[in-house]
Amino acid sequence: MSNNENAFYARATELIKLANQQNQNTEIQTGEVSASFMWALARYNAWFGSTSFETKEQMQAKKQEMMDYYMDRYKEMLDANMEDYIENFDHYRATQK
Repeated sequence: MSNNENAFYARATELIKLANQQNQNTEIQTGEVSASFMWALARYNAWFGSTSFETKEQMQAKKQEMMDYYMDRYKEMLDANMEDYIENFDHYRATQK
């Protein structure tokens, strides 16, 4: 695995650790943590997308292209992770608290 891949997964692991910490709060449902993470990612990607433009009109013109890109990538990543969990279901569930 390359240094870039290692850094990619290290960043993702830190975000997952944060979600797991929030899941420890018995007053918060797991689905609420997931929803907050999705909203935060959407907000971050909207900001990140905006950094490529000088005007809101430029961003508006590329909005659908950016949305398609982000949704396609998320769908690919979600599918890959769902397949991984299906394939390793017993092992993953046995190691979770």
